[in-house]
Amino acid sequence: MLTPDTLPTFQRALREASLDGWLLFDFRGTNPIAATLAGLDGFVSRRIFVWVPTQGTPVAITHAIEQLPWHRWPVAWRKEVYSSWRALEGYVRDLVGGKRVAMEYSPGDAVPYVDRVPAGVVELVRAAGAEVVTSGELISRLYAVWTPAQLASHRQAARVVADVARDAFAFVDERLRAGAAVHEHEVQARIRDGFTRAGLETDHGPNVSAGANAANPHYEPSADAPRRIATGELLLIDLWAHEPGNPYADQTWMASVGAPNERAVRVWTAVRDARDAAIALLRERVNAGAPVRGGEADDAARAVIESAGYGQYFTHRTGHSIDARDLHGSGPHLDNLETREERLLLPGVGFSIEPGVYIPGEIGVRSEVNAYVGEGELVITPDDYQRDLIVIAGA
Repeated sequence: MLTPDTLPTFQRALREASLDGWLLFDFRGTNPIAATLAGLDGFVSRRIFVWVPTQGTPVAITHAIEQLPWHRWPVAWRKEVYSSWRALEGYVRDLVGGKRVAMEYSPGDAVPYVDRVPAGVVELVRAAGAEVVTSGELISRLYAVWTPAQLASHRQAARVVADVARDAFAFVDERLRAGAAVHEHEVQARIRDGFTRAGLETDHGPNVSAGANAANPHYEPSADAPRRIATGELLLIDLWAHEPGNPYADQTWMASVGAPNERAVRVWTAVRDARDAAIALLRERVNAGAPVRGGEADDAARAVIESAGYGQYFTHRTGHSIDARDLHGSGPHLDNLETREERLLLPGVGFSIEPGVYIPGEIGVRSEVNAYVGEGELVITPDDYQRDLIVIAGA
């Protein structure tokens, strides 16, 4: 959040980016980045701007009937109050005219996670005489990064999530060996109970997918349409949780119910090796202090799956941002398929690494770990991540 204590960090980043300032905009929650950084407490239904200059103190442009959400705004910082559009546009013009400003804008919508300001507002700001550039790197550096305490919390959550996943497979193994039926939604409920006992929270899910159901990356089991887990198929468990107020841990684990067939092993090996290729590229660059972009890691993983002959079935990005607030965050993603992710993976950012192969009606395989970029070190969680297919209910 933008405060008198954090302002010097913001302004140093602005100077290093050769900017005159950062212009935050929000309207009815279209830009949660702006609302969070401004410290707004409650919903606002009128347009707001916050000008963060490279030098001097920030300025808020607020509507006359919505002052209560601004109670955290420092008294020493200026706050302009408008009612008419003429007054609003006049304040914007006075603040940014002739300046080079960053906004939540992505040329060509290359990175939609950044592209939160409507085109009409960008036009308004340009008409005021400003040069508008993307705030993408600022978001990575000032919004998406984790604190050391958040990293520690994530690592603890990752250990619990991995343990809960292993327990879920053991539960399936035990039921099947006893000759009892076990369904996807029952495994889902066990996982959620495990999170609750460990003090973790989750927003929905998890995804427990047996057989061809795993070919749908966003499948969710349901007690209304129970699906029995059977011998001879793969079982995918995608689960995510976090300690309250801290970053998520998000993992995907794979098991074979009974000995896996040759096809399953071949697809698993391609996915695992793709994951490891992304990790290797990232680790090499981060350890050397060399720049690396999310799109490059996506390319490295995708090349492995394409060389194995499954490229057409890898239909999503290699990884998503996990920022300090959201599971699918606003920081840099590992993506050169769905979007043109060109942002650097800066120290302090976290993200998933999760290549997958999904052959409709037949098989779905994904392997997911999380990563954090430290100073000269790439941290992978969980510490003991999956290398081989887990085999349950085998002979």
